[in-house]
Amino acid sequence: MDAQTKLELEAAAFRRLQHHLISERTDVQNIDLMNLSGFCRNCLSRWYQEAANDADIEMNKDQAREAFYGMPFSEWKKIFQTETSPSKQEAFDKTHSQK
Repeated sequence: MDAQTKLELEAAAFRRLQHHLISERTDVQNIDLMNLSGFCRNCLSRWYQEAANDADIEMNKDQAREAFYGMPFSEWKKIFQTETSPSKQEAFDKTHSQK
């Protein structure tokens, strides 16, 4: 496989993951993703921002989140984010306290 085809396939896989998390599984909270996988939608948007910055494209956190979520993050939170349970927060704190 040539490098361009590999790049296009990786980009397609990323877009599919983004669509899945943004459009198909809005019920899955970021804290659930963090507790199970160690990354969430916000991590993906941060990685997007870092890639843009590495390419000398100026992008801040809010711009990256809007690019990833397809809307301002504050709007996403209003529509889809729910209160987390104490047990989920405790699991998150335990897993991510070393970082």
